[in-house]
Amino acid sequence: MGCRERAVKNELLRIVAIEGACVPDPRGTLPGRGAYVHPVPVCLDQAVRRKAFPRALRVPGPLDVMALRQYVEQAQGC
Repeated sequence: MGCRERAVKNELLRIVAIEGACVPDPRGTLPGRGAYVHPVPVCLDQAVRRKAFPRALRVPGPLDVMALRQYVEQAQGC
C-alpha cells in the first residue's frame, strides 16, 4: 500500500481496523478486511501520507496508526 510494490504475502504485514485504529495482524487471523504493507517505517509513512489505510480498509475518517508504528519500529530494531 505504501510503496505500491508487489511482494510475496509472507513478506508483508497484514493490517486490520479495530475500533478506529490500525492494528498489526502478523499471524493473519484477526477478523475483518485486511490490507498489506511492507513492515518498514518508510512504507508505513508513505501509506499514512497517502491516507491509504481508511481507503483500503473501507472505514470512514482517519485511523490511529500508533500501535502499528510501534510494531514496525520494534520489528526493525529502531
